[in-house]
Amino acid sequence: MPVQTPIKLGLPFSKFPLPGSLLLIALAASNAAEGGEPLSNQAASQQADYQIRSQTLDKALVDFSLKSGLQIIADGKLTTGITSPGVSGRYSQEQALQKLLAGTGVTVQTNRNGTVTLEKAAVPAPQSGETTLKEMTVIGNSVQDSTDPYNKDYAVTNSSSATKTDTAIIDTPTSIQVVPRAVIDDQKASTVTDTLENVSGVRTQPALGLLSNVIVRGFSVQNVYRNGLKSNDNFPFQFDTANVQSVEVVKGPAQLYGRTEPGGLVNITTKKPLDIPYYSLEQRFGSYDLYRTEWDATGPLNKDKTLLYRFTGSYQSNNSFRDFVANDRKLFAPSITWKPTDSTDATLDLQVVDQDFSADFGLPVINKRPAPIPISRSLGDPNTPASHLNQVQLGSLLNHRFNDDWAIHSRFLASFDDVKQTFVTPTPAFNPGAALDQTTGIMQRNVSYEEDYGDKYATNLDMTGKFDLGFSKHEVLLGFDFYRSFHNYGLKGFYNTPDPALAIDIYNPSYGIPQSVFDTALLTSQRPLRDRSVFFNQWEGVYFQDQITLWDKLHIMGGGRYDWAETGRGRSATYEQANALVDSVTRKDDGFSPRVGILYQPIHELGIYGNWTTSFGANNGISATGGNFDPQIGEQFEAGIKTSLFDEQFLSTLAYYHVTKDNLLTPDLSTADPDDSIAVGQERSQGIELDMTGQITDALSLIGSFAYTDARVTKDNNGLQGKQLSNVPEHAGSLWVKYDFSGHKTLNGFSVGLGTVAAGQRQGDIDNTFQLPGYTRVDAFAAYRWNIKKTKVTAQFNIRNLLDKQYYESTDPNNYVAPALGVAPGAPLSAIGSLRVEF
Repeated sequence: MPVQTPIKLGLPFSKFPLPGSLLLIALAASNAAEGGEPLSNQAASQQADYQIRSQTLDKALVDFSLKSGLQIIADGKLTTGITSPGVSGRYSQEQALQKLLAGTGVTVQTNRNGTVTLEKAAVPAPQSGETTLKEMTVIGNSVQDSTDPYNKDYAVTNSSSATKTDTAIIDTPTSIQVVPRAVIDDQKASTVTDTLENVSGVRTQPALGLLSNVIVRGFSVQNVYRNGLKSNDNFPFQFDTANVQSVEVVKGPAQLYGRTEPGGLVNITTKKPLDIPYYSLEQRFGSYDLYRTEWDATGPLNKDKTLLYRFTGSYQSNNSFRDFVANDRKLFAPSITWKPTDSTDATLDLQVVDQDFSADFGLPVINKRPAPIPISRSLGDPNTPASHLNQVQLGSLLNHRFNDDWAIHSRFLASFDDVKQTFVTPTPAFNPGAALDQTTGIMQRNVSYEEDYGDKYATNLDMTGKFDLGFSKHEVLLGFDFYRSFHNYGLKGFYNTPDPALAIDIYNPSYGIPQSVFDTALLTSQRPLRDRSVFFNQWEGVYFQDQITLWDKLHIMGGGRYDWAETGRGRSATYEQANALVDSVTRKDDGFSPRVGILYQPIHELGIYGNWTTSFGANNGISATGGNFDPQIGEQFEAGIKTSLFDEQFLSTLAYYHVTKDNLLTPDLSTADPDDSIAVGQERSQGIELDMTGQITDALSLIGSFAYTDARVTKDNNGLQGKQLSNVPEHAGSLWVKYDFSGHKTLNGFSVGLGTVAAGQRQGDIDNTFQLPGYTRVDAFAAYRWNIKKTKVTAQFNIRNLLDKQYYESTDPNNYVAPALGVAPGAPLSAIGSLRVEF
């Protein structure tokens, strides 16, 4: 054990107590400072595995000293007879000491300014000749809480998404990336898809001004999870970040969650009520008439802090670099937490989103490249009625801890969606050759409309526990979950029959569709007996997991899940008739999905890992003949290296993976029905990924990524075998660096940041008939923080696409139009100015 140097203590008394009642705790660290000045105290924040059983306090303190390297000296008369509950698990030194002292009459209080205060919980009256030590202060840095709204730390050490337990990322044998709130604030990301640009192997796809899809490791991931529960079904939405605490991406099949794509899982963690008062109001102004107000208020509702609240939200109004495109979005998210006992807490949260937006299909392709027309040019019409989204989500979380080792967790989420979209589209929407004359540039168009009403319910019950068995340590999980959804989906208008009067010249457009044309389209159906569909999904699963630790160096994870799935779809002239047909076409599937992983740490800062994971997914699509499909099966092999450097403040993961997916569905563009699907057989993705995030120094923060992705069709009977998967570049990466001149823990001072996002050439469709060129985008920001009495003020200026490069993000991910008719360009140079006040 290295030699330790005692930290000087600030002791609030003028003379030492008499020798029979001396209680002196001398905490030591390798980087002590003279005169009691604040220390970096790296050892105090470093986490370690503690296994100290319940015993007398004096013996527990001796065990703690041996494990932590901190020297603890105490008079046996004051500690003998007092029982410590012990501590079991992975904690920082400060956290471990808090648990060790629980119920002993000595408490540890962490203050916001970084000092740690040890206080006697109950002080007896002093006896004659004695002086009672009331308080002493240990000078040093405390461990920052990731939920602290003042926390500007990029470092993330733990994640619960991959294992459903709060496990150190360095100890988890799978690839996990977390985008913390500090990054979201610095980048002024207003949507979750913006934050995902920081993660390797992830591509975002905007569509029609509202919806957004995500590709992870080459595979489309339409399902986004919210606090561990499925938040949406086949119809992806854009998620506002006002109520987001962090965004976590689990790479590969996340089989603990049931129906997930083999590429990975995106889980959004929302803000929770805090027991400290905090209020924030931010105003942003930006390019294209951007106006955004964002607020956050939280704190206790009573003196004993058993009832907490939080109210977050935002209002955003903006136009776009695209003609005739606008957005108006409101989000309200109140929540409340009740803590009836120290071992039980219950949280209820509500989130309401109301949005008016403009549908926008993007630009067409000419000769294997996006058309050479201004990226601002819309080929819709300014008279198109606004589209509308309303979404209500009601969630709950219940935690009960039986003791320090065993607990149960129950979650619930109900989502209610109502979407109506009207748009002018190329027609026929799924036949580029017929819709666009590439010689003359004349595009045929017509008006179409779609609506979607969805009700979704998700819940789960988990039990977690820790125990020792011989020389092995175990953390186990047993759980059950249930998911059920209904979607009513309808089409009106003409997506397949052009109106010659609405044809437009993409090089010299003219606009002005009469309102009567929209009115007529909304009363018309091209499929009068099949324009209403009801989608039904039901999912139940049971799962188990055991995380085993041997000799504090070898971590083994094993588990499995059994699923029962039902999927069906009815189509008819009315929703009632379609619903009556669902039972007759419902398919039932079940299956078992195992996984295993192993990670070895030759030193604490380095982990070498590998895993084998499978997934099970039912196919929701329906073929042109009305049949359904066998379930989807995913399988992944992954190996990698993890490092934890700079006192565990900087994490990196280098991974190689090989993922296959069988029975994958893609739209059948040979039929008139946009919802018809085909199963292409098997697709495979393999590659190398690097992710880095955290603090290199107190002043220098970084989050970065790189991905090499080889994703293509490997089995197919329709001529697609060997084709690359669409919108997936072979090479892509990102880097965001921030420098705080006063250090990131200082709540005032100047900071600057510079970032880049790069992607290579991508195939625009599954047939590889055209390509999107590669690009590099540069972003930057500068901010200044200062205090006005007790109010903290931050002025910030962000620039996106600093070099004003022209680039193209993706093709339409949801196939409202054929990919060659729907290319989404990236925004040119954009600026955002913001002012935030916190108190």
